[in-house]
Amino acid sequence: MAAYKEIVTKAIVGKGKKRFKNTYTVEADNAPTTILGCWVINHKFKGYKAGDKIGVNGSFDINIWYSYDNDSKTTVINHKIEYNDLFNVKTKENADLSGDTDIIVRSLKQPTCGEVNIKDGKNISFNIEKELGVEIVGETKMKIAIEEDEEPWEEIVDEVDEETLNEIDETVDENYIKSTDQEG
Repeated sequence: MAAYKEIVTKAIVGKGKKRFKNTYTVEADNAPTTILGCWVINHKFKGYKAGDKIGVNGSFDINIWYSYDNDSKTTVINHKIEYNDLFNVKTKENADLSGDTDIIVRSLKQPTCGEVNIKDGKNISFNIEKELGVEIVGETKMKIAIEEDEEPWEEIVDEVDEETLNEIDETVDENYIKSTDQEG
């Protein structure tokens, strides 16, 4: 008959992902004529508990390459964008988030620059899409079946039988070392 024990261990007690699409606007030093390129670099983020929600603080750098003076000159705008996103992460039954929990955030889709438009005068608007995944690691209890009976010891049997031992005794030359010393 199996008995049960409870083990307290760390496990994923909540997991979720969320897709974001945000529009931002930056002001250029010169009135842009044409947008030549847009890229996102240096994405950094960290998760934290915010009451019954999970928050993610993050930032990334946006670089927008554009031409001005009727496409005769080019330059790049470098701008750091910071964000704070909140998640409603569903937790598993009986998950206690009041204790020691770890928040793991993964970028499932790195931020990418979508549509970029020149707005009135020197303003450039652009869309950023990203997808973040959040895992909540906390303490949970597990029940496992245990057996209280000790398993019997298995007998280890050598694979050498009596016939093999007799054959070794008959074929071994006890004077082998003496006979090789005399020949050399």
